[in-house]
Amino acid sequence: MSDLPKSPLLDDPANFSAVEHCTLCGGAKSTEQFREGPFRVVRCDDCSLVYVTPRLRPEVLPEVYNEDYWSSKSPKERGYADYRSQAPLYLKTFKKRLALVERFRDQKGHALDVGCAAGFFLKILHDAGWKVEGVELSPAIASHARDVYGFEQVHVGPIETANYAEKSFDLITMWDVVEHVPEPIPFLETTLSLLKDDGIFILETQNVESKFAKRLGPKWHHYKHLEHLYHFSPKTIERLLDAVGMEVLHLTPKFGGKHVSIEFVRERAVRVHGAMKWALLPLAPLNKMSFYVNMKDEMIVVARKKRSS
Repeated sequence: MSDLPKSPLLDDPANFSAVEHCTLCGGAKSTEQFREGPFRVVRCDDCSLVYVTPRLRPEVLPEVYNEDYWSSKSPKERGYADYRSQAPLYLKTFKKRLALVERFRDQKGHALDVGCAAGFFLKILHDAGWKVEGVELSPAIASHARDVYGFEQVHVGPIETANYAEKSFDLITMWDVVEHVPEPIPFLETTLSLLKDDGIFILETQNVESKFAKRLGPKWHHYKHLEHLYHFSPKTIERLLDAVGMEVLHLTPKFGGKHVSIEFVRERAVRVHGAMKWALLPLAPLNKMSFYVNMKDEMIVVARKKRSS
């Protein structure tokens, strides 16, 4: 099992609060899957949602996503080694995912990317002819979307503070976001009030029931306890979307892969076993080489608002 992330937030117990009830079904009983330091990863006995307790208090959580998150010295436990430098790979990944968007929304329109980070997907949509806007909690990375790509229309802060009109977007996307949110139901309700009645919602999150996640157990690279508060499965993500008035049109691991560098693979492999640091050392001269990989441990969900009967 990996070491805990090196963060001053861990030093003060007052930064954390225990989770007493499942956010999805309200159940009070859970079964521990494993424990790491102060964190327990548990599964709700009633609905099977997997979540972390204790977790950072909502008022403290934004501190996770400072500059150290995007240029992390320990990315296998928290954040990214150098998120901005991987722009070409993220752009290739999102260009591949654009095909899924166009399958369900062939007409261009007004799009909102929630958790847009450096603006990589905004750029792909913009270049394809979409009018784009973004929301990003972290000022540290939102500046990249503004300064490099010129997306002045990126709102920095919680989506609740954005001044968007209801039912104003044809497409809302949310890549690797929902697992970070302390209260996903009200968060999604707020977000999806901005979606037109005939709009499309696409989210990506990890699949804790995937074969890869089960094979690795506690060493699965998505167990990052400061930031990943929930670990969804197809069953629980569908239940979550149903709770906020959405119906799932498509759920697939197909587009959940990423273009990654050899350096990224070496970095994540260390979580599986410390000896991998040395076993993969001969690949160091190839660090900047990249390839597409899909371990099928992430899922992309396409949904729309439920139709009135």
